[in-house]
Amino acid sequence: MGRNGLPRDQVLANLAARQHGVISTRQLQALGYVEGSIAKATRTGRLHRLHKGVYAVGHTNLSLQGLCLAAVLGCGPGALLSHWSAAWLWGLMRTDPVPIHVTTPIPRKARPWLQIHRSRTFGDEDRAFREHVPVTSVARTALDLAARVRRRSVDRLLRRAEELGLFDLPEFESVLSRNRGHRGAAPLQRAIALYERPRFTRSGAEEHFAELLDQAGFPPFHTNYVEAGYELDVYWPELRFAVELDVFETHGSRLSFEEDRIRAEELKLAGVEMVRVTGLRLEREPARVLRRLRRLLAMRRRELGR
Repeated sequence: MGRNGLPRDQVLANLAARQHGVISTRQLQALGYVEGSIAKATRTGRLHRLHKGVYAVGHTNLSLQGLCLAAVLGCGPGALLSHWSAAWLWGLMRTDPVPIHVTTPIPRKARPWLQIHRSRTFGDEDRAFREHVPVTSVARTALDLAARVRRRSVDRLLRRAEELGLFDLPEFESVLSRNRGHRGAAPLQRAIALYERPRFTRSGAEEHFAELLDQAGFPPFHTNYVEAGYELDVYWPELRFAVELDVFETHGSRLSFEEDRIRAEELKLAGVEMVRVTGLRLEREPARVLRRLRRLLAMRRRELGR
């Protein structure tokens, strides 16, 4: 008999069903199978040896998830699906997971269909389960790939993680703090900068922006000016040109998203040209923001013949 009073074969079948038709020798032994019974099950076609220490139960027509799990189980304790294969399993990339990438704490032999990576720096935060497959966490997956792919690919991965509800900024900050020497740390740090909360609040951003405009010698402007029924952060009435300051704290709801679009349309219909400057840009590239704003004001002046 197996667990919970069920026949051993039934327990095996239930476990295999959860694990995409794959099981390890260690798991078989935990169910009470010994070397002889494993050999017998293999001869009768109950088990099919995939590679050392890993079997398919009943058939070898495995899904991609089953192939990934078999590779991880075959690499021993502590092994995790990683890199492109992990990104595929999380739904972050559409790339084929084969060859399968596995990261292990000890050296293992690579094969044409299996790419081995070695790391001793994994913590509990780096480990996860996805569809019953041991896999690197989303943040650790991004870190490993950031060392090997272009910046645009990292950006797309992060955007996809956000869309799937898998992006957790503290998790990414944690993996970076624990892996400062990793080749992917610098590119990943640059990529997540967009998601970090700017230090400016709305009132602080308005004050700072006004100071920058004064120091740079911009034409006189108004702040919190009401035009077409809307309050504008910074406004040049003679040019009917406004700057809206977007900061992290003012967004996040569906209502504000929709209202912002209607507001922009109403101002456009009233003949007001408006551009947006984010708190993040204002904090990190103020000189570039001012250069571009000066060009936009000049273009607006020419457009109006002033």
